Amino acid sequence: MRGATHAKWVACAMAVALAATACGGGSDGGGGGGEGAGIISSSWGDPQNPLEPANTNEVQGGKVLDMLFRGLKRYDPKTGEALNMVAEKIETTDSQNFTVTLKDGWKFSNDEPVTAKSFVDAWNYAADVRNKQNNATFFDNIVGYADVHPASGEPKAKTMSGLVVKDDKTFTVALKAKFSTWPDTLGYQAFSPLPQSFFTDHTGWLAKPVGNGPYTVDSYTKGTAMKLRAWDGYPGTDKALNGGVDLKVYTDNNTAYTDLISGNLDLVDDVPAQQLKNVKADLGDRYINQPALIIQTLTFPLYDAQWNKTGMEKVRQGISMAINRDEITRQIFRETRTPAKDWTSPALGEKGGFNPTLCGQYCTFDPAGAKKLIQEGGGLPGGRMTLTSNVDTGSHRDWMDAVCNSINNALGDGPVCTVNPVGTFADFRNQQSSFKLTGPFRSGWQADYPLIQNFLEPLYYTGASSNYGKFSDPEFDKLVDEANQESDAAKAIAKFQDSEKILAAQMPAIPLWYQNGSAGYAERLSDVALNQFSVPVYNEIKVS
Repeated sequence: MRGATHAKWVACAMAVALAATACGGGSDGGGGGGEGAGIISSSWGDPQNPLEPANTNEVQGGKVLDMLFRGLKRYDPKTGEALNMVAEKIETTDSQNFTVTLKDGWKFSNDEPVTAKSFVDAWNYAADVRNKQNNATFFDNIVGYADVHPASGEPKAKTMSGLVVKDDKTFTVALKAKFSTWPDTLGYQAFSPLPQSFFTDHTGWLAKPVGNGPYTVDSYTKGTAMKLRAWDGYPGTDKALNGGVDLKVYTDNNTAYTDLISGNLDLVDDVPAQQLKNVKADLGDRYINQPALIIQTLTFPLYDAQWNKTGMEKVRQGISMAINRDEITRQIFRETRTPAKDWTSPALGEKGGFNPTLCGQYCTFDPAGAKKLIQEGGGLPGGRMTLTSNVDTGSHRDWMDAVCNSINNALGDGPVCTVNPVGTFADFRNQQSSFKLTGPFRSGWQADYPLIQNFLEPLYYTGASSNYGKFSDPEFDKLVDEANQESDAAKAIAKFQDSEKILAAQMPAIPLWYQNGSAGYAERLSDVALNQFSVPVYNEIKVS
């Protein structure tokens, strides 16, 4: 989340993180049952970073944090409502200064109590520029953030002056501007508390994270597996209804699906495109396919002068028009994707800001128009282009091949588009976040909460945390700032939609399709569900 001010009109927040994958291999025993009764075995993708709450902004790490931590709020997996969890109450008289009071009885799984200091220390750690936390900007609206996270130079302080511990159960938060629904953002995992062991033995904690959620880490082998077990001493009301979860890293989700069908895996939360023609026959009502707040895009590396010179906006628009979204979503994804017509998600609804007219002709397949625009813009840099994505999950190789074929056929100039497959999500994310990619790259987005702002500001605002193409436009930034300051929901949404018109004119990223959440599970599981962001609600799953 970027920007100095935030909207009063924010809808109830929901937690998740950025764009995703799935990966892993093999089973611990017959029937996919792991190493003991009531243990679920589930496919997983290797997280990019260590599992620090403020350093995890992708789904594979996020799904673990959702099992290990509980924050001040938690988002209802069915309705998305921000419900008090560790918080007893969050009070304010001016929507800018808040007093947080904690419930009694909360502790970490190592028996440390969860106190006001647990939150304040964690948030200060997250904001401190020296700790290089990906989610630091979620704290930028707290007074004193600039002192611990300056745009350049050394920090002036180690803690934010806007956070004050009053006693074990109480702390206060001063924001830089009014933000009436700030409490509803506090279920996002970046705001999780941390035990003192995180600070006193950081290396040991990273090897075996300790939280205050319904599960504990039994073992963790980076790149292979994590075993989580239900915590009998968990003080929350949402206890695990199973014995634990074995997350297994797969480098090909087709292998995960095969293991599910053969009885060697219990749960796959990313059904591969190649299996969609068989999945209903294979699984029947054990197949889940539901809309989610997810969009897939192709982002241009505007930090590369070749893609950012005068006239290249026409080339970028032309490439978008050369992609036959209808055919690709129909033939490859079989009703699990919908061609994109803006930069948000239809799951927001029209009242939430979704407008299918904003991309207009540039999201409509038009080979002749595509070729004309690309020629007017000066042609592809060097006459060629390369698409990059990880290929360990999400059927990304299939659609990248299809997109390149569509572009090549539309332009009729031979194979000008080729695919650059990256073996693992972690490797791809490292290249993406270090700005090493020289052609268009996949940049999927899974919202943190259901608000149009969250689909636009983090990805396209100058210097925003997930602006991996380094797009920068003063008018776009101005409109976002004005929308964030607007107290009237309709007026705020209108300004955000105006900012999307700039995206259409500049095309820093091509909207491809809106994505459903999909999953398949074994007969021995029941009460399997996905939240609105396609993440399994693990603690509610029962094992027979």
